[in-house]
Amino acid sequence: MAKRMILMLSAMAVFLAVLGFLKFQQFQAAAGQAAAFQPPPDAVTTIVTERTAWPVTLSAIGTTTPVQGVTVSADLPGIVDRIRFESGRRVRDGEVLVELDTRQERAQLVAAEAQRDLARVNFERMQSLVIDGAIARADYDRAAAEQKQTEARVGEIRATIERKIIRAPFRARVGIADVHIGQYLNEGAELTTLQGVAEAVHVDFTVAQRVAAGLKVGDSVAVYAANDNAPIPARIVAVDARVDPNTRNATVRARLTGEATPAPGASVRVLVPVGPLDTVVSVPVNALRKGPQGDHVFVIEPDSAGKPRAHVRTVQSGPVLGEEVIIYDGVESGEQIATSGSFKLREAVLVAIADPSQPADSSQPADSSRKE
Repeated sequence: MAKRMILMLSAMAVFLAVLGFLKFQQFQAAAGQAAAFQPPPDAVTTIVTERTAWPVTLSAIGTTTPVQGVTVSADLPGIVDRIRFESGRRVRDGEVLVELDTRQERAQLVAAEAQRDLARVNFERMQSLVIDGAIARADYDRAAAEQKQTEARVGEIRATIERKIIRAPFRARVGIADVHIGQYLNEGAELTTLQGVAEAVHVDFTVAQRVAAGLKVGDSVAVYAANDNAPIPARIVAVDARVDPNTRNATVRARLTGEATPAPGASVRVLVPVGPLDTVVSVPVNALRKGPQGDHVFVIEPDSAGKPRAHVRTVQSGPVLGEEVIIYDGVESGEQIATSGSFKLREAVLVAIADPSQPADSSQPADSSRKE
């Protein structure tokens, strides 16, 4: 009995040992496969940097203003009878915006026209009588005066009616209005605002007096609206002859001529050329990364096997203009930089270039602006 028990235990031990050996080999094989596994390369697009000459510019904050802009008010008191405009809609020159109740004036006009007609008949009758000597000259002069008074009265009432019909003084876009039919308006009550619709919009900005001294009418500037990287072309139309005695700044006005101009009152950034061309290296904005180690880009270089790998390169970045950012230090001309997809890269990671390397886009100059 004891001998049988020993044999069974020995057989069980041998079975467990063989099973453990097989599992150990499986684990070793799996570990080898895991060690040999490499993740697929990260797909990125790249550019090849190059040095380009760009103008040195000054960055200023400006405010857009319409070429024409007014606040529409009630010229005379009255009750709103009709509203013929909608907020935000464009209106033509002379288009009726609001009509006030003119029933009383129109009734007065009928009576005044009747008096005018009677005075005219009397005057014409007096003309023939005074020629014949049938009436005194004084009676004739009195009839002439009455005829002129009635004509003036008719003109006065018609002018009052016209003043109660409020029209757009020029082609414009209507602002938001809070006026309702039946509402009583006092004289001078504001109805809405009109911003002129024209081919151009003005932008006013200030620069230091020494910068203003170098600007002249006709100089080109670039205007950038909020959240828009595309420059709007503009030209200087006036430089204020006065200098603020407190800030020593002068106001400059430029005219925007682009199709998509900002709304009046919008804040914009204006880049003013203030110096000669400067040679700089620039990269697309999406190539520049931020991190604890500072600004950096990923430079693509081949490894010993010739495969492209990404390497972190700390850089000193400069101003941003459009889709480009200046790199003052850290990148040289001719280096391959990761752009789209660079956010997922890390040091020495294998990359797959999604498009052929090509020179960086030089359609937008990098901003060598400096604060004044």
